[in-house]
Amino acid sequence: MSAHLKHRYTLEEYFDLELSENARYEYWNGEVFCMSGMSEEHDQIEGNIYLALRLALRERGCRVFTANMRIQVPSLPPYRYADASALYGQAVFEEIGGVDTLTNPTFIVEVLSDSTEAYDRGDKFTHYKSIPSFREYLLVAQHRPHITQYVKQDDGSWSYCEVNDLAASVHLPSVDCVMGLNEVYQDVTFPPNPSLNLQLPS
Repeated sequence: MSAHLKHRYTLEEYFDLELSENARYEYWNGEVFCMSGMSEEHDQIEGNIYLALRLALRERGCRVFTANMRIQVPSLPPYRYADASALYGQAVFEEIGGVDTLTNPTFIVEVLSDSTEAYDRGDKFTHYKSIPSFREYLLVAQHRPHITQYVKQDDGSWSYCEVNDLAASVHLPSVDCVMGLNEVYQDVTFPPNPSLNLQLPS
């Protein structure tokens, strides 16, 4: 979730804002967007994904990061925030604006909301692709059980699949583990679907 702060910021002002406030902000061309604050469903799904990844990967030489970890994106500096990220092996950081920033994520997750879905599916994904180590992207809906998975192929193209069955699982090849949709959506209550209440004419 994001809120737009309309003051035009220099990069130095943005770094000062990040260091002085207990919130997450993204910067782009003088504009600053607050990434903190989310719905109950978003928070639950984000926590479920982090927990599932930690349990699956904790003894396999992987690192898993929460939404607070800054990610360096070469084509859209200085950095972005994802809802979760992970990688095999050694994490590499660069200090940018006084804060540690992850440079080599392999796997990135975004939990979709009405205000950010188009950006997460479009421009943000495009800019994430400029990260050399980036191999897999998961887009997770919060109003219904639905996951879109993108995986980078050897030829540089991206394949994708969609999963919308709570009984199904998703294999995550970039970190070589399986995550069930029942884990992702544990304790999440979905809004009623009005179409299910429509009655056929007699």
